[in-house]
Amino acid sequence: MRSSLQQVIHWVQPGARVLDLGCGDGTLMAHLMAHKACTGYGLEIDRDCIISAVSKGVNAIEQNLDEGLSMFGDKTFDTVIMTQALQATQRPDLALAEMLRIGQEAIITFPNFAHISHRIQLGILGRMPVSKALPHQWYDTPNIHLSTFKDFERLCHEQGADIIERQVMTRTGLGQTLARLRPNLLGDLALYRVRGKTR
Repeated sequence: MRSSLQQVIHWVQPGARVLDLGCGDGTLMAHLMAHKACTGYGLEIDRDCIISAVSKGVNAIEQNLDEGLSMFGDKTFDTVIMTQALQATQRPDLALAEMLRIGQEAIITFPNFAHISHRIQLGILGRMPVSKALPHQWYDTPNIHLSTFKDFERLCHEQGADIIERQVMTRTGLGQTLARLRPNLLGDLALYRVRGKTR
């Protein structure tokens, strides 16, 4: 399991009611069910992934995240998770608002577009970045709204969301300490735990 998912698992409380948006083959949700006694659902658009998730015992529902989450009431879940899918949604701002509406907390991970390797590829080579975090070419990428640590934190501020915790990850593990000091420049992957502002 990816190290970023280990951090996500660490943030989820035992017994939590969880919604995993873009759950893929259900690996994360199945792990949370087996090892943290969590309950809940996974939403996924890919039918092959749904079949795989169901085979793992996950309650997987076919859903296009861009069509919204109106089927769920306010604060239905303890934790709503979206790992590396926010950048592929049509409106990340609306997706975040929905996550905060239906969940007590939200956990979001996304590739950091401001990583130094991306800056070099774009600024010096004049080409759209391709990396382990962003492995697709510009013409076939599902990532349509790339962002940085600073962009996401500004969006949280605009939506009145509190950032509970933030983690920065590097693909190699090298320079992890430096990445914590300069996440927007050296972090490959952003991990956030947020909640709607308490009033």
